[in-house]
Amino acid sequence: MKTLLNLIWLVLAGFWLAVGYAVAGIICCVLIVTIPFGIASFRIAGYTLWPFGRTVVDKPGAGAGALLGNIIWIIFAGWWLALGHLTTGIALCLTIIGIPLGVANFKLIPVSLLPLGKEIVPSNQPFATR
Repeated sequence: MKTLLNLIWLVLAGFWLAVGYAVAGIICCVLIVTIPFGIASFRIAGYTLWPFGRTVVDKPGAGAGALLGNIIWIIFAGWWLALGHLTTGIALCLTIIGIPLGVANFKLIPVSLLPLGKEIVPSNQPFATR
């Protein structure tokens, strides 16, 4: 079932979201100071390609740098991205077929709002719930 949902997601929304996050990552990596944001954008791009069967957990050892980076991210990009995922998720949930895709958009809100200090892991692994 996860594979089928991921394929539907990829065709209808995931590919374009991943391209957008990858372009943002390339732009961020051009400037030396914003490379951590670029790496986070690439991580989110991979997650948006295949979101079903994976989850986001806190990365052990993420400290003050991740907190400061997340504050900067929220100010400049995070709240826009979260609002976009929320709006798209609500719109997708208006149809029965779109509900799983809307839920996938809702899953992207936390990582698009606070991407630094996070790790994307398979859902069926025991360490996925830490």
